[in-house]
Amino acid sequence: MMFAAGTLAVLVSMAMALARALLGPTIYDRILAVNSFGTLTVILIAVVGFLSGRPAFLDISLVYALINFITTIAIMKFFKYKRIGRRSGEDLGGL
Repeated sequence: MMFAAGTLAVLVSMAMALARALLGPTIYDRILAVNSFGTLTVILIAVVGFLSGRPAFLDISLVYALINFITTIAIMKFFKYKRIGRRSGEDLGGL
């Protein structure tokens, strides 16, 4: 019963994070909301895995957390530098 209530609380939080992602006034609010949504998804996958008795879901949630983190870093880098990678033939700047 407690895990079902926890699952419901996570779903409500996901709905609120999704609303912030859609309505956020700045791009950083939207990125933070999407990152929060991903973190809540990790929690939801772990709880559902526990409720269904499938411990492999914990591994899946850890991989999803890693992908969520890398994606957030890549998006923040893109908005700061306006590109993801380095162009070929570009000067390394002393490296």
